[in-house]
Amino acid sequence: MNRHGSRGPVLAGVLGAALSVSALACSGNVITEKPGGTGGDGGGSGTTDTTAFQGKTNKVDLLLAIDNSRSMGDKQDILAVAVPDLVARLVNPPCLDGQGKPAAVPPGFGPLDACPDGTQREHIPVLDIHVGIVSSSLGGHGSDACSSSAAGKQSNNDRAHLLARKDPASFDEVETYQGLKFLAWDPAQTLSPPGEADLDVDTASDANMTALVPSLREMVLGVGQIGCGYEAQMEAWYRFLVDPTPPEEVTIDDNGAVLLKGTDKVLLAQRKAFLRPDSALAIVVLSDEDDCSIRESGQYYYVAQLKGQAGGAFHLPAARAVCSVAPGDECCYSCGQSGPKDANGNPICPDDPSCKGADGNVVYYGDLDDHINVRCFDQKRRFGIDFLYPIDRYVSALTEKTVIDRNGEVVPNPIYSDLDPSDEIFQVRDPSLVLLAGIVGVPWQDIARTNANGVARSVAGIDFNGKATGGFKNAEELGLPLPGEDSATWDVILGDPGELQASPRSADDPQHRPALGEEPDHGRRFAVSPSPSETR
Repeated sequence: MNRHGSRGPVLAGVLGAALSVSALACSGNVITEKPGGTGGDGGGSGTTDTTAFQGKTNKVDLLLAIDNSRSMGDKQDILAVAVPDLVARLVNPPCLDGQGKPAAVPPGFGPLDACPDGTQREHIPVLDIHVGIVSSSLGGHGSDACSSSAAGKQSNNDRAHLLARKDPASFDEVETYQGLKFLAWDPAQTLSPPGEADLDVDTASDANMTALVPSLREMVLGVGQIGCGYEAQMEAWYRFLVDPTPPEEVTIDDNGAVLLKGTDKVLLAQRKAFLRPDSALAIVVLSDEDDCSIRESGQYYYVAQLKGQAGGAFHLPAARAVCSVAPGDECCYSCGQSGPKDANGNPICPDDPSCKGADGNVVYYGDLDDHINVRCFDQKRRFGIDFLYPIDRYVSALTEKTVIDRNGEVVPNPIYSDLDPSDEIFQVRDPSLVLLAGIVGVPWQDIARTNANGVARSVAGIDFNGKATGGFKNAEELGLPLPGEDSATWDVILGDPGELQASPRSADDPQHRPALGEEPDHGRRFAVSPSPSETR
């Protein structure tokens, strides 16, 4: 992942690799009620393991952070099918025979049932799960983009609140646990009050008239695709789970700077109900575009501004010439900025003649170099400013016991805090119980097998055995050095999270550059196929 290069996923800097939701149960960090081991070992009667110690838990809180910008409809359709299946795999894993193959089970076989003789569960079923959803839409961050005031525009700013809607343009909602806007999987009916006991079809097992999988599928589809085109995939989950004082309102003060007003008490209440201190926390991001989590301070909102004071199109100033070759240089900044000064107040950097036009005024870009749909792409190199929150913000949020609030104070990280001291839960999770996963894409040319000349060929590409099998590289092939280079395919996709200079491949990879005449994207962290986004 290259911070200021083209499209590198932040997941590399945060996690190192994408993780399957089902890895929670397979990792050894989740323990739960044991409904039965092998049929022949006496485990069919079911036993309970409630041992709680650091690094293990019998609960999972699963947050789905779903991109709801234009072009996401078909991806949400796929997710609506896939994610419930992933959850089903987590809560009702298959019984495997001695060869590791799924065994036949009776109709209606559930998580509390014992496996047939001679078989055992793939892993212990998880019997206590909260499942919630947030979208990528946080409004315009102070700019005039993504207003949510007009009819049908509500989902331009979902404020990182939990979503249980059936449709983004209506107020109808899916039935959730106690009306809290998240689902609670509870087949053993141990929660107080009890949660959802039915997986696929409603039965008399619980007091409601719903089932987990159909409800979750409806919630995924209800996120919709008419949200803000400046997608804040990372900041959305951060705001819901971590931000100590999520703002009630984002406005502009008399000096034209962002002003955060109040604290969103609705969000804090949702967080307190959803996030248990002793659960395993899994955050799963679904997006087909790069992250565009704009900083909500100063005038960083300019990167999302659409109109100027006179009503015409707003454009950003050009970057100093050095930015194109060395974005990490201290003299790389916007032509609209004054730049760094020495101890005597004198400019450190020499004047840049490219910053001034023939009239002596600062050079501003036009539509060709500053299109609203590619504002977040390779920002430091193009504009001399990184308008987005630094990656360290999210790394720290997932790994550190403290975070920095909006006032610059060090405060407890809600992920590693007991949000409800009045209950009987005293254990607090450790970092081994926090996972971030991404369901994202990369340009197909980067992962397709290539011919002898190194050109991607989906049909005639050669595998590592030299056979023209076509298709995409497997895990082993992704790690092999590319012809004539020291880097591998993973290096192309991920880049270097700590390097501002252009990496050998990531920033210069033509597959990572959206052309203005093509369907654009406008972020910088998720490697994706470009798709159009509506920013107004």
